[in-house]
Amino acid sequence: MHKLKYACLVIVTTFLMGIAFPVGKIGLSYAPPFLLMGIRFVLAGGLLALLCVKKQQPQSAKQWLQAIVIGLFQSAGVMGCVFFSMRWITSSESSILTSSSPLLVIVMGTLVSGAAYRIHQWLGVIIGLVGVAVAFGFHLGLQPGTFISLGGAVLFASATLLIKRWSPSFDMNVLAAYQMLAGGIALLIMSVITEHPFFTVTLTSVSVVLWLAIMCSIVQFTLWFYLLHRGDPAKTSSFLFLVPLFGVLTSWLLLGERIEWYVGAGGFLIGIGIFLVNQKGDRAGTTTDEMALYPKMLKE
Repeated sequence: MHKLKYACLVIVTTFLMGIAFPVGKIGLSYAPPFLLMGIRFVLAGGLLALLCVKKQQPQSAKQWLQAIVIGLFQSAGVMGCVFFSMRWITSSESSILTSSSPLLVIVMGTLVSGAAYRIHQWLGVIIGLVGVAVAFGFHLGLQPGTFISLGGAVLFASATLLIKRWSPSFDMNVLAAYQMLAGGIALLIMSVITEHPFFTVTLTSVSVVLWLAIMCSIVQFTLWFYLLHRGDPAKTSSFLFLVPLFGVLTSWLLLGERIEWYVGAGGFLIGIGIFLVNQKGDRAGTTTDEMALYPKMLKE
């Protein structure tokens, strides 16, 4: 993939991930979190499934199960942890912890698939993670929400690796559709069990749901799955460090939240981290298992 095209798609995708935080916060005035996210993903998955009806559908029970598992991890798991953690910690703290997933991708990729990453890539991820923490002023504490949000990061990293491994047998838009449907249904069930569901219908609430469903779900997931399918999951997920930065900037624009000087300092460190993670090393550092993990990418 051309570097400029890749960079543009990454920026658009991470921006949509980031703006979902303040838009979702607006939506919480009209519906509880699990219900709001469940409506978002069921609507998005249903619309995308209709658009993909003529594309190749899952061919076996195994493929259907894979799509459901990814949905439980990527949509229900991550979003459920993010919003549930906000009962104890702030949205900024939750986004910081969730953004630790690139480091977990490298750790889990090394342990599970034997992928080998170079020292400067590990250093880049650590610097990027520190940059995210700096951007939010290190305002973190050990609350139940801290561990719940870290659980969301583990689920995000797991989904990233599973998508890369299973995606060659799927049409990526079809996979995005069914994983959102699976995740959305799971979130609706969680809402019935844990919440008192309600939805206040106004122009604002409907606009929030449509924005979350179309832009922050259909467009975002389609682009994200495409990027994971065409590149190294560790390098691609390293750009998730941009998500909380975009979240803060859009929160300032949409909600009037104050931006401190350390946001700029954190953004600078994030940029350095992304640069280091994406620096190419010699192929001697790549294991046979890693080569086997990405056969389609190598052919291209």
